[in-house]
Amino acid sequence: MPRYEGNSFSPPAPVGHVHVIHPETGAKCPSVPMLIDSGADVTVVPATVAQRLGISLAGAPEYELMAYDGTPRAVPAVRLKLVFLGRTFSGQFLLLEQESGIIGRNILNAIALVLNGPRLTWSEATASRRSRLGNSTFSIP
Repeated sequence: MPRYEGNSFSPPAPVGHVHVIHPETGAKCPSVPMLIDSGADVTVVPATVAQRLGISLAGAPEYELMAYDGTPRAVPAVRLKLVFLGRTFSGQFLLLEQESGIIGRNILNAIALVLNGPRLTWSEATASRRSRLGNSTFSIP
């Protein structure tokens, strides 16, 4: 069971590590830290990851996000593949200038997780469910 991250988050928070893949070249950026946030509508990837993969932002669509302080800002969206808990999620993901990304409900709704706050750990709900699904691929609109 992964432990909550206490160095980057106060109070400690559940953080998963994903592999991000360029959908056309197959270039990979392994072990990207991502906050597990069931309150986030969408998944957000650090912009530096897209830069390392050579993803072009030319002509990328932009979407308006509302920050926690109520400030709106436009952010680009790019096509990527994310591998989390042995599953591949392909689709459009938003980019933000921050160190870690956010795994939102567009991915979390496909996975059963247990967040154990008192023990500061998280895990997938059942190992048998994961073995039944195998290395599944999901499309994110």
